[in-house]
Amino acid sequence: MGTLDGKAVLVTGGSRGIGRAIVTRLVAEGATVVFSYAENKDAAAEVVAACDGKAFAVQSDQGDLVAQQALFEEAVRLLGGLDVLVNNAAIGPTAPIMDVTPEMYDRVMDVNAKGPYFAMRFAGEHMRDNGRIINISTVNTQVVPPNGSLYAASKGALELFTRVAAYEFGGRGITVNCVSPGATDTQMLHDANPGDTFERTVAYTALKRLGQPADVANVVALLAGPDAQWITGQNIRASGGLML
Repeated sequence: MGTLDGKAVLVTGGSRGIGRAIVTRLVAEGATVVFSYAENKDAAAEVVAACDGKAFAVQSDQGDLVAQQALFEEAVRLLGGLDVLVNNAAIGPTAPIMDVTPEMYDRVMDVNAKGPYFAMRFAGEHMRDNGRIINISTVNTQVVPPNGSLYAASKGALELFTRVAAYEFGGRGITVNCVSPGATDTQMLHDANPGDTFERTVAYTALKRLGQPADVANVVALLAGPDAQWITGQNIRASGGLML
């Protein structure tokens, strides 16, 4: 038996990278998972196939609140309820402040901050008592990245939302926490750092390697399970000891 047997889970952004690892890990723990994807239908289909009927893919744009609400309604229909929300979907364009346009600012904040904020609100409407909300942030709110003002600021907002939501939802036994990955070997990391070998990052990491998506998924699985019922309002830095 898994720690999440019979649990209904929604993961945003579950077709690639950390999101994909989260979906497959939670399914392995016994959950049934609905996950969203933005564009890559083939990648989403691969995840569904790997989960043997325990995962369902729904195309949705987290920056569009109408689409976000439709995602929740479809997830509840497919799952028969909701026990766990993982807010993972995000974008991470890099640009110096002098090159950021109002359109770029709005898009990043819509996807990375506004979308998860209202996802928590929708979860509050649909989630059963004693549920779990897990938001994926980043250590870049502490270790400021070059040209990463928008990404870091949007995730900083998400961390604050997490603390307030933990207080507001706590009366129903719903825990709300953040997981903040360090340098994790995903396409987003490589896209944001073209050509980087990450040797310096590894050198500054206590465990002397890049993180893998499964490393982050393991922490999410812990927070989603029964052993984390007394953990809420926290930000767990799953970084392998980056910049201690």
